[in-house]
Amino acid sequence: MIAVGRKGRDFFRRRPVDMIAEYAGIFTRLEFTHAQEIAGRIIEMYSKGEVDAVDFIYNESKTLLTQRLTRERYLPIKPMEPKKDEALVDYIYEEPAKEVFAALLPRYVEIEVYRGLLESAAAEFAARMTAMDAATSNAAEMIDSLTLHLNRVRQAAITKEIIEVVSGAASV
Repeated sequence: MIAVGRKGRDFFRRRPVDMIAEYAGIFTRLEFTHAQEIAGRIIEMYSKGEVDAVDFIYNESKTLLTQRLTRERYLPIKPMEPKKDEALVDYIYEEPAKEVFAALLPRYVEIEVYRGLLESAAAEFAARMTAMDAATSNAAEMIDSLTLHLNRVRQAAITKEIIEVVSGAASV
C-alpha cells in the first residue's frame, strides 16, 4: 500500500497493512512532480514483479455537495476490444511496438495518478467549501438570534426603569 495524504496514512497505520511508502502533506501544494514520483515507484514495483496489479482509490468530486469513492485499475492495462460491428484497426508504428509501449506506459501511469490526485484535491476543496458555507450560515443565524435576545433584554430593562420612575412619581 502506498498512502497519499495524511488521513489515508493515519487510517492505515492503525491497521495490519504493509505500507510501502507514504506521501503526507502533498495536497497543500500539489504538483505534477508528486505524481511522477508516485508513478515511478509504482512502475518500478510492477516491472520488478513485486506487485501484480495496481489499483488507485480516490475521492471523485461529482458535484459540490457529493463525492464518490472510486477505485480504478491502472496496471495491468486491459487490451482494447473493438465494439460490436466495429472493425479492428491495426496501426503501423515507426518504432517497434514494445519501445512505443515502454515509452508511453510511464506517461500513462503518471497522468492517471495526477488525475486521481487532482480529483481528490477537488473533492477536499468542495467539502471544505461546503463546511465553511454551513458554518457561515450557522454563525449568521446565531448572530441574528443573539441580537434579538439582546434587544429584548434591553427593552425589558428600559421598560422596568420607566415603570420604576412612574411608580416613584406616583407615590410622591
